[in-house]
Formats: sequence, structure tokens, C-alpha cells
Amino acid sequence: MKNLSLAVSLALALTACGPATEHAPAPESASDQPAEIVAPKPADAPAAMTLDSAIAGDWRSADNKARDGARHPKETLEFFGVQPGQTVVEITPGGGWYTEILAPLLRGNGHYVAAIASAASSEYNARGNAKFREKLGADASHFDAATIIDFDPQAPSFGAEGSADVVLTFRNVHNWVGNGTAAGMFKAFNAVLKPGGTLGVVDHRAADNADPASLEKSGYLTTASVIKLATDAGFELVGQSEINANPKDTKDHEKGVWTLPPVLALGDKDRDKYLAIGESDRMTLKFVKPKGDQIFEQGTDSHPAQPAQ
Repeated sequence: MKNLSLAVSLALALTACGPATEHAPAPESASDQPAEIVAPKPADAPAAMTLDSAIAGDWRSADNKARDGARHPKETLEFFGVQPGQTVVEITPGGGWYTEILAPLLRGNGHYVAAIASAASSEYNARGNAKFREKLGADASHFDAATIIDFDPQAPSFGAEGSADVVLTFRNVHNWVGNGTAAGMFKAFNAVLKPGGTLGVVDHRAADNADPASLEKSGYLTTASVIKLATDAGFELVGQSEINANPKDTKDHEKGVWTLPPVLALGDKDRDKYLAIGESDRMTLKFVKPKGDQIFEQGTDSHPAQPAQ
């Protein structure tokens, strides 16, 4: 009798609760909605992609692959800590050299965001943006999950505050210094990154004692000047690498960095000489957005200097 009473009690309790599927849904609130840009869903389920397989991909152009020896994509991205599952924002990706690696790497497992200066900012940007969009649109099987956002160089924003794990920019800072927008750009990098997020910067490196006036149209910047831009914006320098160093670069060329490959601005004049030098000597700097009052210890990596080829 005691067991029967217990069974009846349990049955009544279950009836009162009702089936789980009939519970009223919780009311929606603004805080429940995603603040960041949501990655488009790939058209198919992509196979697991590694950095090695992304770099080796046959979708990359032959011209871009030919520059791997000068740009060291594997070592550079590993130094910056880029990996699947992250939201990575690349600032002004140009013709998409790194896009060919990053977008497939993060497709379906992370999110690649390409931030391009608005077409309204210049005719040059308008032409470049059209080509970049065409490039991504022509290969949906690798680029369909990438997001492109336009930003105003005078008031840049790269997504919701604290929505990115990594911000990357390659050989762009000298342009922003030249047009007076660099400080605003670095502040916007800080805003879009999560606390503890990484900013990776590669740019043409001037001699430490170079006269700033002589650098204005050269494309080169001192490492100290780039570090100051980042630290003024709230970043901590956590590493410097010689991955993209080129000790053959004398940094005193007639047409600045554009004298060297891949541009070869002097055409056939001393062409063999500049091909022998290779691409420019470049700084590779890793910064972190601090977590509250956390202090990061500055360090360097163990990669030896490698001349560009």
C-alpha cells in the first residue's frame, strides 16, 4: 500500500509539471541578441582546415604563393596566435593576399572579417574594393563565409566593441601615418578587440635612428613610432619577431620601399640589383589589449632573421 501511494504521488507530480515541450519560452530581451557581426553560414560543411592546408591550397594564386618566401605566412600567423575558432579582422587587405589563407582557414570554424576603406573615401579605394569583392564572389567554396565591412577612415569602426579575438594589418600603418589617420585607426583596433585580444602589425622598418623627415614618402617607419601608436591607444607590446626581417635592405632607395619587389618602381633600372635584395625589411609586432589591470611581460620570439627572397 505504501508503494502504491508513492507511485500515485509521483504520477500527480509529473502531471502537474506537464511535458517539457509545453513550457512557455522565456521572453526575449535586447541583451539576448548577438552584438557582433554574425558569420554567414557556409554553403556546405567545410572539411577541417589547418594553417598548413590553407597555405598549400590550390585556390591561392600562383603569384601570391610565389611570395611566401618573403612574407612567411605560416610563421607570421603562428606568432600572432591565429587559429580556427577565432574572429579575425584584417584591416585593408588590399588584393587579398592574406585573405586567401585566412578566409578558408576560418570558414565554418571561426569568422574572417575584411575591413575595407569606404569607396567614397577615394577613387583608388573604390577600384580596389570592387576588385576585392569580385575576388571573393568568384570563389564561394572558399570565401562565402567571409564578411566585408566598409569603414570611414576619418571615423573608423570595425564591428561591435569587444567582438574580435585578433586584428591584423600588413604593410598599412605607413599609409595611415602619411594621411594623418593612424591614431584613430589604432583606437578603433582597441575598441573592436576583446580584453586579452591580439593586434598583429607588420610594416616596413626604418633604421632606429632614421630622420623622421626623410621617411615621409619612403614607406618606412621606425619601430618605436609604431609601438607608440599602439601603446597610446591602450595596447601592451608583448612580442617582436624577426620573421620578416631582411638585412639586405639598405632602406635608402630612390623610390622608397616601392623600389624593391614586388613593385619595382624603377622598372628595368637596376632591376637585378633590387631583385637580389628582395622585399623590404619588416617589423613584426604583437600587441595585446590588457584585461583590466593585467600587465603583460614584453618578450621576443626565437625566430632568426630571414632575408626576403
